[in-house]
Amino acid sequence: MRKRPDLKNIELGTLKLGAGEPLALLAGPCVIESADGVLRAAEAIKKVTDKVNIAWVFKASFDKANRSSVTSFRGPGLDEGLRLLEKIKTELNVPIVTDIHTPDQAAPVAEVADIIQIPAFLCRQTDLLVAAGATQRIVNVKKGQFVAPEDMAQVIGKIRSTGNDQIMLTERGTFFGYRNLVVDMRSLPAMRELGVPVIFDATHSVQRPSAGAGVSAGDRHFVPPLVKAAVAAGVDGVFMEVHLNPDEALCDGPNMWPISQLAPLLETLKAIHEINRTATGGQV
Repeated sequence: MRKRPDLKNIELGTLKLGAGEPLALLAGPCVIESADGVLRAAEAIKKVTDKVNIAWVFKASFDKANRSSVTSFRGPGLDEGLRLLEKIKTELNVPIVTDIHTPDQAAPVAEVADIIQIPAFLCRQTDLLVAAGATQRIVNVKKGQFVAPEDMAQVIGKIRSTGNDQIMLTERGTFFGYRNLVVDMRSLPAMRELGVPVIFDATHSVQRPSAGAGVSAGDRHFVPPLVKAAVAAGVDGVFMEVHLNPDEALCDGPNMWPISQLAPLLETLKAIHEINRTATGGQV
């Protein structure tokens, strides 16, 4: 992918995201399971990212409002979730990204989160996009599994209608029949041609929605080949849900990546990204 003159790079403190910049990482557990657990996960990720020397934004959800079953674990809720995210932000000096599901959540979340994330199933919800944009925070929109990459231009337009031009798009796979996803790597350059940085969601892309008897299943072993291909295709950053023990996670365990195996994968991804930057004269 070649840098376009109108590509809008993102700056968040020392983190820079976009053409010519190093690879960035958005990572954390799917949902806040407990106060102690989310802090331990964040501390473990920080050790890895400090060692690997990669820019990192911590991700965890305070509420998973789109779970498969009404009995699925959702998280601690808005108030307690934001308190814990603010604690991690302060103690570890790390930016925060978390998702919102309703327009009224945008303003309180913006008081803590540096990046507001729009879930894939909600990427066409005008009121939600406008509320997120109105906070003037960076907005990361996950492309719906049912949306063509070129059609994300309308999503960008809704956010820009608020005067907010700090926008990122994330690829997380496309529906492939029932209960399965496939990643079309063509969507990565197609969305970047819209003039915004593009992120690849390495873990939700291997999810098998609702395939686990009321919960989502997944194929964790496909994370490395897909994320390596995406970085080779020229994405600006990688999104990964990671966990200290994915097999015991309360949400999306089958597709989350173990933190214990994160460092070598990140080292490989950084090397691939740097080859791209060198080959293109810093344009990727």
